[in-house]
Amino acid sequence: MNSLWNRFKYSVQADLHTLFDKKENKNPIAMLNQYIREAEKQTDSIGNLLERQSSLKKELQKELSEAEKMADKRRNQLELAQTAGEEDLIAFAEEEIAAYDTRAAELSESVMETAYELISLERKFEEMKHKVKDMKVRQLQLMGKENVTRAHHRMDQVISPENADSKMGTVGEMKKYIENLGGKIEREYETSSMERRLESLEKVEGAEQVRQA
Repeated sequence: MNSLWNRFKYSVQADLHTLFDKKENKNPIAMLNQYIREAEKQTDSIGNLLERQSSLKKELQKELSEAEKMADKRRNQLELAQTAGEEDLIAFAEEEIAAYDTRAAELSESVMETAYELISLERKFEEMKHKVKDMKVRQLQLMGKENVTRAHHRMDQVISPENADSKMGTVGEMKKYIENLGGKIEREYETSSMERRLESLEKVEGAEQVRQA
């Protein structure tokens, strides 16, 4: 129990706001996803151990009740043996009573200790679940920040490409590209216009030749 709990100790003691301030070349959301997966896995394991601990407590209580019941039974039998003057039965009953009383005392102590440990573990388990929930909230916060950062970055590429790390180049390069593109369009339009005029002349000339013939 202690070993498994110590493996998850970071989730109880770590400050979530400083956990991701380390200067590492990793995606903080990917790191957090990994922590959450581990946390949920450990939460399931701890939950199973708590169920087991509760079952053990019930078993100890059952054994305690049985020992106390047998001790009372042997006391009644001791009285009967004393009344009958059966010395061997008296000795046997006294030994049995001592054995059951000793067992009951040990079991009673174990039940109290187990109950205390179970309460302590349940409180830590609830604290652990709160930490996992905090991690999930932090995950949503980081995802929101990541989306905002991506949106700002893409908008900056359009608004201020000279300051953005993109393939769009500087403003001067963009202006030159647009001017060149505009000139190309104008030239293509002019060429098309010339071609239409020439085709029109060809049609007129053809019609004149037909009329003269």
